Amino acid sequence: MDVEQLCRDYGAGDVVVARDLAEVDRQSIASRFDAAIVDLMLGGTSTLDFASRLRESGVPFVFASGCSDMDEIKVTFPDVRLVTKPYSGDDLVEAVASACGRRPVV
Repeated sequence: MDVEQLCRDYGAGDVVVARDLAEVDRQSIASRFDAAIVDLMLGGTSTLDFASRLRESGVPFVFASGCSDMDEIKVTFPDVRLVTKPYSGDDLVEAVASACGRRPVV
């Protein structure tokens, strides 16, 4: 599934895909987003610190991951939705819309 295209299909204007955390940090992306879809691991590194920065910045986000150990997520981010892989585009869109306080456009 092409998440970038899915986002565009549902009206996202500017979609940024980061392949590692260094790329995210260089661009100060956490302060530029209207919303984010965060994988728990990016380039072999945990994204939990990045997710904490998103939360501190007030950026709504969801986790989308294939990781099976979700205990830390449930404790640290109890209010953040986790969409587990494999997921459908509809599941992901609904989760992001919900995080943003909206209903998904169908």
